[in-house]
Amino acid sequence: MVVGGAVLDGGRLLAARRNAPPALAGRWELPGGKLEHGETPEAGLVRELREELGVEVEPLARIPGEWPLKPGLVLWVWTARLVAGEPRPLEDHDELRWLTPGRVHEVDWLDEDRPAVAEAVRLLGRATG
Repeated sequence: MVVGGAVLDGGRLLAARRNAPPALAGRWELPGGKLEHGETPEAGLVRELREELGVEVEPLARIPGEWPLKPGLVLWVWTARLVAGEPRPLEDHDELRWLTPGRVHEVDWLDEDRPAVAEAVRLLGRATG
């Protein structure tokens, strides 16, 4: 399983641009990664975002749905609150952007992330509207 984080902060959603593997480079995603053996999805999300972005997050709620990535791997996404740190692209990414709901369509999201991004934007709109 792969976990992704829809990191929300001040009415914004964090987007991360992949720099590897070559097939995904230049496309944008919700940051996260593969679970380690015996790890809960929430713990894996916290670990992945610490490793990839140098931040501490608090997982909030799972976004309904799961999205197939490749045989044997599915993506589950949680909303998460930034608790500490300023996100930096440490692993697998070369750029980060905070996007308001009206600007999320300015980046080329990975297809598998699009449904979760749409739901995160809906949640952001509810929280700020």
